[in-house]
Amino acid sequence: MLLELQNIKKQYDFPDNTTPVPILQNISLKVNKGESIAIVGPSGSGKSTLLNIIGALDAPTSGTVNLAGQDLSSLNDKELADIRNRDIGFVFQLHHLLPQCTVLENVLLPTLPQGKNINSEEAEERANHLLDVVGLTDRKHYKPAQLSGGERQRVAVVRALINKPKLLLADEPTGSLDLASAENLGSLLSELNKQEEVTLILVTHSMELANQMGRKFSLHDGRLVEIE
Repeated sequence: MLLELQNIKKQYDFPDNTTPVPILQNISLKVNKGESIAIVGPSGSGKSTLLNIIGALDAPTSGTVNLAGQDLSSLNDKELADIRNRDIGFVFQLHHLLPQCTVLENVLLPTLPQGKNINSEEAEERANHLLDVVGLTDRKHYKPAQLSGGERQRVAVVRALINKPKLLLADEPTGSLDLASAENLGSLLSELNKQEEVTLILVTHSMELANQMGRKFSLHDGRLVEIE
């Protein structure tokens, strides 16, 4: 098992002592290495909040997140940052590529904090391999402004995978794409989940994308229920 959530609750408190707003309620989930999971639900249901808690970008109000044998609540800020950079890859609805950098430079950015712990030649070799897998070898010296929306999202996926993460988290990765580009990116994520043996968890409004994943869950009223 790679990931275990136990009784995750999240609520937002306000300084004027108004009633706290519950977002997530008693969510428990076990995820094995290499699985692919989709979480669907309406806007405001807490999908992104849950993904941020899994990815150590946010902390639950109560409950525990155990990733690769580590209780995330026991780690300090630096240790959490190391986990995020080394073990977790993120893909967001917006690509967040640096406009002044080339495709290749954007892909290699997550390797920079590792400094002496990474071989730059091996990192570039992996970047070139992944860009070839996603069909962007001939675009590696382009700037983001020279790419289509679908191409920019593919670069974001490659960037998320460059450090060989154990877990890939995707937050509405096809939300800003046209139908054809969304279908292509969904197929690509499913393929990379198998090829890279990376555990994939994504949140989406799209049942078409969700149906490409191995397991599906619905998040509604703060509760997570598996869709059979």
